[in-house]
Amino acid sequence: MGLNYKTFTLGVEEEYMVLDPTTFELKSHQQQLVQEGQQIFKDKVKAEMHQAVVEVGTSICKDADEAYQEVATLRKTMSQIAKGCGFAMGAAGTHPFSHWESQLITDHARYNEIINELQDAARSNLIFGLHVHVGMESREMANHIANSTRYFLPHIFALSTNSPFWEGRRTGYKSYRTKVFDKFPRTGIPDAFESIEAYDNYVKLLIKTKCIDNAKKIWWDLRVHPYFNTVEFRICDIPLTVDETITIAALFQAICARIYMLRSKNLNFIQYSRALLNENKWRASRYGVEGSLIDFGKEEEVNTRALIQELLDFLDPVMDQLGSRDRIAGVQSILEKGTGADRQLAIFDKTGNLKEVAAFIHHQFLAGL
Repeated sequence: MGLNYKTFTLGVEEEYMVLDPTTFELKSHQQQLVQEGQQIFKDKVKAEMHQAVVEVGTSICKDADEAYQEVATLRKTMSQIAKGCGFAMGAAGTHPFSHWESQLITDHARYNEIINELQDAARSNLIFGLHVHVGMESREMANHIANSTRYFLPHIFALSTNSPFWEGRRTGYKSYRTKVFDKFPRTGIPDAFESIEAYDNYVKLLIKTKCIDNAKKIWWDLRVHPYFNTVEFRICDIPLTVDETITIAALFQAICARIYMLRSKNLNFIQYSRALLNENKWRASRYGVEGSLIDFGKEEEVNTRALIQELLDFLDPVMDQLGSRDRIAGVQSILEKGTGADRQLAIFDKTGNLKEVAAFIHHQFLAGL
């Protein structure tokens, strides 16, 4: 069975900060940017719960290069629109010093409902993520691949860490965004499901018992999408730059293709429990790529950078077929320069000034374009 790599299409969603261009604080834009963005991009631009957030999404892209072009165009155009309306844009998992209490909520039935149910957990959820969708041939295959790719979530999350500050404080974490989001129900790394039917039955039970009204209120770090044949990876902080976003998207795509390749040879990756995987997620949120993760096969701690190199070796057989070798090579650049969190912290160590950090986030938004 040959690897049909055309199945593994990519969709990328990014959540952007709307900033004041002089103070670099978060600023509510009263949906002005969304309305102007929709005139150009239609439903690729969406409002989010907080008015200081704009969400964008690509169309279905055949490969990482196409995804790069789309994300680059979205960033450049939204940046121009923002400038024309007296705003600026940035991309980081949390804002260094703005407070959630002073941000306006978007008046929309869905958001009002979430706020009514989740209260301050929702109001304080002022965070910015990256979601990557990878296309699948069927929902059965999506479930199989989701089960096996859970193991690699902390490794890639570590590369994306980009939220070391929260409300003017240095948190000690490389990704504090995940700590903010943990207050929501149905978050974190999910359990494995023995079949797609088991997953669908779980969703039906939650709807029947009024825990949720639709499957989009399952906010796990990855999920089989409720309506499309995709696996959706939701664990990552939004990176500072387009290059980093596409490197991470290409990694998720390659992991799916590699698990599929194993499956086609009647092989599988070992399944580990959610409890063990969460140990690695915690380490990744705390230390980024500077710490160590647990290699559960060897039952020992291993330097995170070394594990990421091992992951690249594991993915090597599919990179050329996916046409993503050059994009995945961006991992070395992240390891050399540091993640977004490392670079934010370096600016703060040099200047002692969080406004300088926020300005840096803004200036990186179009870096390399």
